[in-house]
Amino acid sequence: MKLSPVVLENRFVRLEPFTAGLEGEVRAALDCDPEAWNGMVSAAYGEHFDLWWAAALKATGARLAFAVRRLSDGAVVGTTSLYEIKPEHRRCEVGSTFYRPDVRGGPVNPACKRLLLGHTFEAGAVRVEILTDALNAASAAAIRKLGARDEGVLKKHKITWTGRVRDTAQFAVLDDDWPEVRRRLDERLAAFA
Repeated sequence: MKLSPVVLENRFVRLEPFTAGLEGEVRAALDCDPEAWNGMVSAAYGEHFDLWWAAALKATGARLAFAVRRLSDGAVVGTTSLYEIKPEHRRCEVGSTFYRPDVRGGPVNPACKRLLLGHTFEAGAVRVEILTDALNAASAAAIRKLGARDEGVLKKHKITWTGRVRDTAQFAVLDDDWPEVRRRLDERLAAFA
């Protein structure tokens, strides 16, 4: 499995690998909704952005970070990543995802998941994990809606940037699941056309 930092695009979004030239647009997209960051391991809004951005640019091999550009108006509306990339195990995680509140619930998230999952399985992945704070019911519901396997809760799994010890809800899409998950995503996206 070899994942490359390539542009991924469908009719709703373009996922652009992080480059220095995207910094201002990504900063503007993430500088909102401080409470949504509370369940995250790291924060990227306001004064937290610079350290987060520097770490994301330095993360080579184990993480591919993308700016999420909505194609209808060209605006960067969030970020998402492939990380914990383990080629020797043909697995990775999709996460470190944040979208502006005004795009939540529309086609952006399923369009991004369709691109990222397609990219990973085409590269030879056998497992893609999606994790969320166990307290984030909306995120868990969105992951279940994808058709991902609910693998339970990892107790005291991570510590958020606020210092809270977090339980993590773990989900996965296996290569065997991908045809059905892809079909469901394609149907959802067709409804937005």
